[in-house]
Amino acid sequence: MSRKALKINDISKDTEKLSSVPNEDLMPLPWDIEEKEWDEFPEDLKERNVCILDDVNILPIPNPKTKEEEDELVNKFLSGMKKLFTKENNWTFLSMLETTMEHCAKCNTCSDACHMYEASGKNEMYRPTYRTEIFRRIYKKHVKKEPLSDLRNGKVDLNWKTVARLGELSYRCNVCRRCAQTCPIGADNALVAREIRKIFSQEMGITVPELHKNGSMLQLEFGSSTKMNSLVVRDNVDFIDEDFSEETGVDIKTPWDVEGADILLIHNAGEVMAWPDNIAAFSMIFNAAGLSWTLSSDLAAYDSINYGVFYDDVQFARTAILHAQAAEKLGVKKIVLGECGHAHKALTVIADRVLPKPLKIPRESCFPILRDIVLSGKIKLDPSRNNFPVTLHDPCNVTRLMGIIKPQRDIMKAICPQFREMHPHGPHNYCCGGGSGFAIMHRNNISEWRNKIAGRKKIEQILNAFSDCRGPETPKYVCAPCSNCKGQIRDMIERYELLEKENMTYSGIVELIVNAMVDVNPGYIKWEEY
Repeated sequence: MSRKALKINDISKDTEKLSSVPNEDLMPLPWDIEEKEWDEFPEDLKERNVCILDDVNILPIPNPKTKEEEDELVNKFLSGMKKLFTKENNWTFLSMLETTMEHCAKCNTCSDACHMYEASGKNEMYRPTYRTEIFRRIYKKHVKKEPLSDLRNGKVDLNWKTVARLGELSYRCNVCRRCAQTCPIGADNALVAREIRKIFSQEMGITVPELHKNGSMLQLEFGSSTKMNSLVVRDNVDFIDEDFSEETGVDIKTPWDVEGADILLIHNAGEVMAWPDNIAAFSMIFNAAGLSWTLSSDLAAYDSINYGVFYDDVQFARTAILHAQAAEKLGVKKIVLGECGHAHKALTVIADRVLPKPLKIPRESCFPILRDIVLSGKIKLDPSRNNFPVTLHDPCNVTRLMGIIKPQRDIMKAICPQFREMHPHGPHNYCCGGGSGFAIMHRNNISEWRNKIAGRKKIEQILNAFSDCRGPETPKYVCAPCSNCKGQIRDMIERYELLEKENMTYSGIVELIVNAMVDVNPGYIKWEEY
């Protein structure tokens, strides 16, 4: 089906594909980036899945065997939709959802702001309002029982094909909320995507395995989506302390379960396994600054991830409560979140709406604290150690959602002589492409889709930021202070062979701070290891 011919009512048609995104339609990239053809879509998925939107499949959607099974799933979807618009079932997001349903002017200002729409060559399927308009028409007709006045793009039939495709469409969005930011009346198409995911999870039992079975369910059982229990995590952190003490010349001791400490620091446990230098860096900085702080070995309290924020309110609340209970048990003054964007959103903005008052312990970002340490003179820093080109990626949930923008830049300007901004940046920055859970998805050809479409605008930004220092002679550093963002940027650097061709690497903010600490052996950042 041609992308130009795609209409709203095509969602209901019995076609094999809704649309397609060939290489020649993709937004061009700068430099001499060589595009490879799509990885072939697995044949068995074509047989097992009821619908294919384009060239990738993210949500494992069942293929009903009978009309009765189809009708049952459609009815569950409709039941879930009705609950979304009742205060007792959705007090957390009802107001914004109603605003989006009732007041969209269809101006499509949001489309120009969407990185996926632009990256796909402006494929109608990726337009933020395409998914929302289908959802709106079902809501107006089947929930509000209103006659539809605008049928220029045809009638949307409520059948299993429509519902299944709508579920898959909800995973064609990073939930970065750049669309909501630019909307003149505050409609939030990203929220609609997230709420559709919620219907599929809570009402229909259909979820993405990385977020549910291998994500939030493992965290509730073991304490971490990595499947590390508290003993394993403590052993790993002890090893990190020992290993990096030897490497840096600094005696690192990470405190655990200190009652009455000022700060409970919660890391994304993925850092322990994939980026241990981030864990060691926090310990060195906090200890050198003389902070009163601790980690907790309670269930889930050593892993800040809360994947429920992407797809399921119940799973979200269960995890947020565990985080808050650990802080209450230790009697700390506040929780501080490490370098993880969605953890910031989950335990601050969204948790404020669900935590009972006794568990509303103050919760803060690590970035203002790190900024105060760097500028206070509590630790001695030599910026010349970071005298290589550095650019800063702004995680959506830290900057656009929470407005934490200046602290990171104060740090960069203080310790990175060759710091340069991406454009646009701050609250207007583009998602890395791994947002809303995509960074941890590697099934089938999802990784290829993330690199080619979801992350395409970000790789363009990164390449443009370093346009004045091309070539492998100059080391380049992408500062990405978020675990999921680091995973996505790592995959794109590997996909486009930028370490080999451009001597480009990535990591967080604390690694740059430690690299500049005069009391630490030189060379904390090592390009060849990433």
